Amino acid sequence: MKHSNNFLGLAAAAAILAATPALAADVTVGILGDLTGPIESLAPPIVAGAQLAFDQVNAQGGILGGGKLTVVVGDSACDPSVAGPAADKLVNTDKVTAIVGAFCTGATIGAATAAGIPGGVVQISPSASAPALTTLEDNDLVFRTTPSDAFQGVKLADLLIQKGIKSVALTYVNNDYGKGLADVFKAQYAKIGGAVAADVSHEEGKADYRAELGQLAASGAQNLVIIAYASGSGHTILQQAVEAGDWTGQFAYIGVDGMIGDEALTGIDPAAVNGKLFATRAGAYAGASADIYKKLATDAGLAPDATYAPQAYDAAFLLALAIEKNGTADRAGLSKALRDVATAPGEKIQPGEWKKAAELIKAGTDIDYDGAGGPAEFDAAGDVDGVIVEVDVVDGKFVEVGPVK
Repeated sequence: MKHSNNFLGLAAAAAILAATPALAADVTVGILGDLTGPIESLAPPIVAGAQLAFDQVNAQGGILGGGKLTVVVGDSACDPSVAGPAADKLVNTDKVTAIVGAFCTGATIGAATAAGIPGGVVQISPSASAPALTTLEDNDLVFRTTPSDAFQGVKLADLLIQKGIKSVALTYVNNDYGKGLADVFKAQYAKIGGAVAADVSHEEGKADYRAELGQLAASGAQNLVIIAYASGSGHTILQQAVEAGDWTGQFAYIGVDGMIGDEALTGIDPAAVNGKLFATRAGAYAGASADIYKKLATDAGLAPDATYAPQAYDAAFLLALAIEKNGTADRAGLSKALRDVATAPGEKIQPGEWKKAAELIKAGTDIDYDGAGGPAEFDAAGDVDGVIVEVDVVDGKFVEVGPVK
């Protein structure tokens, strides 16, 4: 009899618990940005793009049944030796569920190998583009929302040939990003009829690159390709190249995504680069979801076309969707949930539609996010397709021209 009463009491208690709504769960996420170092001028808009997505989650009812999404920001300095400890703090001290970042490839790999992968933390970088990320042994934890430089390098070579530029000198920063992009570019350029007359790597952080520029100029090439960073070696090389006056081609200076930033042009006579410098970078997807993001960013006081800001928004929104899908602030299972919310089939979710997405997930309905950068269909390596655009210098500023064909 006693046992029977106990059983009835337990059953009643279970019924009461089942009828009680689950308590909301707060979640902490990280943004690991290269706030200092050679891309520091690019970092603030990227951080702001991610923060916009997280702010929308909180403004539209919160996460996991009304919980608050808290963001902790760390600095990886575009340096693996800095990124490792910064990631360790996010993973093991701040106990983040997931991370947006880092921004540079070396920092992203450094953060992942030092803390992210051992801690089972999903990372999505909005801007780490080197091919080395594709082959990282990451237990399906590291993703990116920008296309690999295996794509940008091909498009850069294609664009040069389209413009009739069949010979260049090339210098690249000696790291995963610079070498990876340079290797892809050189292979494609040679394949379609271009010639790299001189090829010189350089180290980041030097005050003087005139020796390297002298080797490049001796080749006789009139066009200089610079694969480097706007706040670092890229600016110094561009400034010293302009001062030397050796580059007289139709487009004397050619850059890539890392070069697109106001600091690349600081202290340089606009007349020396207007119509003489163009670069490539990942661009925004041309579709309804991109238009929605542009309005959301503009309404929030952000520049909708800031380099990698749309991709950062997508990375953050996707992580929030994955956490909601996973149903817990725990890290286990988040990678699978991320692939679920990013992949067709499912009801389409666009930027800003957090409340709609949360209701669908709660109802057990599959969703498929289309973001500022387009459909976020991750391949087996965590990579996405994308759009590469041309950006020219006009009136002393970088202006997007349009997609590279």
